[in-house]
Amino acid sequence: MQQADSIRQIAGDVFKVPVEGVSLSSSPDTIESWDSMHHLELVLALEQEFDIQFSPEEIEQLLSLELVNDIISEKLNP
Repeated sequence: MQQADSIRQIAGDVFKVPVEGVSLSSSPDTIESWDSMHHLELVLALEQEFDIQFSPEEIEQLLSLELVNDIISEKLNP
């Protein structure tokens, strides 16, 4: 499974929405259940899945799944 697909699947699970309705352009503006608690759940799930750690600054920047994908790519391919 590709990285973007994994991110979409994790987001669908965390936000309890169908993965078909999740894209890299998804954000708190497009996913109603994306609140601060679910944001932290997403961060933890992504850290576990990709075996990475986000800094507090990065966690604040994770405002769309596209940004999530970009930051994870940077961490996995420095």
